[in-house]
Amino acid sequence: MNVDSVYVGEPSVLGYRRELPVLSGITKALVTAPELKLTELNLDGDRQADLTVHGGPDKAVYVYPAEHYAAWREDGFEVSTADFGENISLSGLTEDDVRIGDVWAWGDALVQVSQPRSPCYKLGMKTGRKDITPAMIDSGRSGWYLRVLRPGTVPTSGAIELVERADGPTVAEVYVISFANYGQLPPEHVEPALDFADRVLATPALAVQWSAGIQSTVDRWRARRAG
Repeated sequence: MNVDSVYVGEPSVLGYRRELPVLSGITKALVTAPELKLTELNLDGDRQADLTVHGGPDKAVYVYPAEHYAAWREDGFEVSTADFGENISLSGLTEDDVRIGDVWAWGDALVQVSQPRSPCYKLGMKTGRKDITPAMIDSGRSGWYLRVLRPGTVPTSGAIELVERADGPTVAEVYVISFANYGQLPPEHVEPALDFADRVLATPALAVQWSAGIQSTVDRWRARRAG
């Protein structure tokens, strides 16, 4: 797997909603320096606007597979690198290949896959397409976040090394079970889906913010099935 490019950005006005400015860190610029510092919360020069839903230790770095850009364009979305607010454009891996808890060596830093990305309305504002949010959910082309286990100096291009392969679910599997509509599943598939969700929830490396939504859905459906 290879880091193709790295992007950072400070919060700026993305547009207006109900006549009020929308501040966001989704607009990012290419880093031209050969390396930069990575802390437990951010790459140097990167920051989030709304820390209630963005940023934090479990979402320090956002990775997006380079393979997806062409797929989006084939679907009619005129997007390119950095349009998703990604920090890393990465080639060689997709959500089907990466497991929650995988640990990578990036320069002298250590990072760990923590959760998929859940899109919000700001992605629609950035791309000029409101329908890109449901399209990301339907396609599963979410990318994923990294937490920083060891801060350090990281290169802005070149190889990134897998140092510990987790045995948890893939990013794709977590994404599917997170957005599963149990009400539309055949009755005989509901319990296996809930059992799989339980296994996902047992993954120690999965970010609590992400697992909380899955747990809420599982609890609601188990109570419903219990009558």
